[in-house]
Amino acid sequence: MSLAKVLVADDHPLFRAAVLHALREDVAMAQALEVASVSALTAALQQHRDVDLILLDLTMPGARGFSSLVWLRGERPDIPVIIISSNDHPRVIRRAQQFGAAGFIPKSAPVESIRGAVAAVMDGDTCFPPLAVARSEQDAVLAARFAQLTPQQFRVLLSVADGLLNKQIAYEFGLAENTVKVHVTAILKKLGCNSRTQAALLVKALEPEADADAAWLSGPPAGS
Repeated sequence: MSLAKVLVADDHPLFRAAVLHALREDVAMAQALEVASVSALTAALQQHRDVDLILLDLTMPGARGFSSLVWLRGERPDIPVIIISSNDHPRVIRRAQQFGAAGFIPKSAPVESIRGAVAAVMDGDTCFPPLAVARSEQDAVLAARFAQLTPQQFRVLLSVADGLLNKQIAYEFGLAENTVKVHVTAILKKLGCNSRTQAALLVKALEPEADADAAWLSGPPAGS
């Protein structure tokens, strides 16, 4: 098996080093990339368009649970993503699968499991530990709603969830304030939300063990 580029996104340098060391035993990598935050992940993907695989931690600075995974599936759907997490609760694993991950590696997994998961995913398969929880229809609805957003709209949504005003979001992304207003209007319509607060609650549902059965998730998207 040969990989051109592997990107490990985790805020623990020793863990990144351990993962890459394990992979180099079996994988001929032309380049290994390391990032420790969501902002660094965004910058790396802009600079390296030929990444073949991303190993993604859920708790990096700038991440809100599965938010980085959801953003990646919209921004670079061509790149398979394997979640690496110390939270290996069955429901967390199932949610990772439903939000578009190609695999899940508990941080407690032995080296052989890491190599096996990477090999399976690079062969076009998926690799998850045995799942003991049923598929969540609420998560399916949530994933479908977020899939309607463009990557830029999703980034704006995360800023809305952080409580930023339109002018603050405009400054952060280098946009005109009216452009942000248009984005927010489109986001609320696509998500079927009547307010920024409702949209922020949907983002909160991306936390790994959030209550996906909450009543405010059960309504149909706008226009349905």
